[in-house]
Amino acid sequence: MQFCDDCGSMMMNEDGTMVCRSCGASAEQDADRAAEFVSTEEQSGDELIETEEGAEFEGKPTATDVTCDRCGHGEAWYTIKQTGAADEPPTRFFKCKECGYRWRGYN
Repeated sequence: MQFCDDCGSMMMNEDGTMVCRSCGASAEQDADRAAEFVSTEEQSGDELIETEEGAEFEGKPTATDVTCDRCGHGEAWYTIKQTGAADEPPTRFFKCKECGYRWRGYN
């Protein structure tokens, strides 16, 4: 994996040249070294974890072990994101199925 010297984003191998998709910078690589880099397809919407305001939680896993502080409903959609160090537990982000209230839960 190679990172852009200009902006720090991950660079992608395009025909033997490493190209930054964020800022457009490029870096020449020798043929042997460039062959080591493999670019994969972008993530689909199903693989992304959305936690910002307006994110779609509908269709995500459902938690029944929570209670909404706003309306008292006992079901919420949730996503999980690693917000701290790898040795810390992940954070669960919830959205109430009844009123749409959002909150986070720490394990």
